[in-house]
Amino acid sequence: MKIVFATNNKNKLAEIRDMLGDKIEVMSLADINCHEDIPETADTLEGNALQKARYVFDKYGMSCFADDTGLEVDALGGEPGVYSARYAGGEGHDSEANMAKLMQKLGDNDNRKARFRTVIALITGSGDDGVKLFEGVAEGDIIREKRGGEGFGYDPIFRPEGYDKTFAELGHEIKNKISHRARAVQKLVEYLKQASGNR
Repeated sequence: MKIVFATNNKNKLAEIRDMLGDKIEVMSLADINCHEDIPETADTLEGNALQKARYVFDKYGMSCFADDTGLEVDALGGEPGVYSARYAGGEGHDSEANMAKLMQKLGDNDNRKARFRTVIALITGSGDDGVKLFEGVAEGDIIREKRGGEGFGYDPIFRPEGYDKTFAELGHEIKNKISHRARAVQKLVEYLKQASGNR
């Protein structure tokens, strides 16, 4: 089974291919020669994921899934949420600037509770039957200083529940089992296996 993952983020692609193994061939946007900037203008994670997947499905006619992930910090009213990748403003995704802004806004606040939430939108056909949403959540907290060199984004300051290490310290193998994306992908994989088995 071939499916497009609407991303060119090499980290995400490697993570997803790793989780899917060889059951399903996952192609990136570059693999299908899609080089345009797909809009992400919705104000929810679900909206952005659907927007990206629908763009590829409509334009290239291929089954596609897209994800959007946000870090939601309780003390900041759920910020940065849908704006996680560009929290600090400016062009592109500046992880260092994003983390710095988050730490500065949190300050000495003792409520460090946070969660990563991933929503995956899968589009395999037109109409409501061809659209499925999968959600994965990783609860945890924001530590007071960066730790670890693996991972990306906010991984060095996010410590998942039940662990004393950050995502950036745990390494890909453990993170890929317990992360928000892993949980959402697990649901996606189960659905795809079931769907391909029913043909």
